[in-house]
Amino acid sequence: MSLRIVVCVKYVPDATGDRHFADDLTVDRDDVDGLLSELDEYAVEQALQIAEEADDAEITVLTVGPEDAKDALRKALSMGADKAIHVEDDDLHGTDVMGTSLVLAKAVEKAGYDLVITGMASTDGTMGVLPAILAERLGVPQVTLLSEVKVEDGTVTGRRDGDSASEQLEASLPAVVSVTDQSGEARYPSFKGIMAAKKKPVESWDLSDLEIEADEVGLEGAWTAVDSAAQRPARTAGTIVKDEGEGGKQLAEFLAGQKFI
Repeated sequence: MSLRIVVCVKYVPDATGDRHFADDLTVDRDDVDGLLSELDEYAVEQALQIAEEADDAEITVLTVGPEDAKDALRKALSMGADKAIHVEDDDLHGTDVMGTSLVLAKAVEKAGYDLVITGMASTDGTMGVLPAILAERLGVPQVTLLSEVKVEDGTVTGRRDGDSASEQLEASLPAVVSVTDQSGEARYPSFKGIMAAKKKPVESWDLSDLEIEADEVGLEGAWTAVDSAAQRPARTAGTIVKDEGEGGKQLAEFLAGQKFI
């Protein structure tokens, strides 16, 4: 029986662009270029490695987002994933992590899965809690923040590296796994992979396909909200210390004044 792997990926604003909030205090995704979240590329890579070791495996990449989010799916498909699912609905605008986890859980169940793989966090929200919430909604084990992951005989095993120690973890499938940016460098899509991605299937689902009501997601269904936002202050000129024999003392006084020491 084929190992069914679902990789959850996110289309995020380019961190090098001019990111800002829209009038409704949601992230403005129209005025800045987007791309596949870098941390999710590691999840795609680990899925590909697991599939290469398996006798038979199929990788589905799944995203929730606007029309342009298909670009993130195409990147994952060009890396080697087999097919993609795009959940798009106008009522999803402003959805927080709780709503997103609901949509992903419904989509994962509809797609069918043995293993769900995610990145450690998104590069826009950077909350890092979605894998755990997703596992809870699916009612399956979670094995998170892995720097090494393997699947064998219906069990997923992995290593989680902490500041002072490493843990060896395992769980029976089905399960949800998240991987860190230390799990292995993601491959670059080859020209052949890019061309092949154009022919791979991409299904489009909306809330009705997942039997989710509009008031369960979006700004109306969000558990969290941004009350206010302000532009980051412009950078000011730094303090220049001229060393005329007292440079060390002046530097120490400056650091002490800033409570750095």
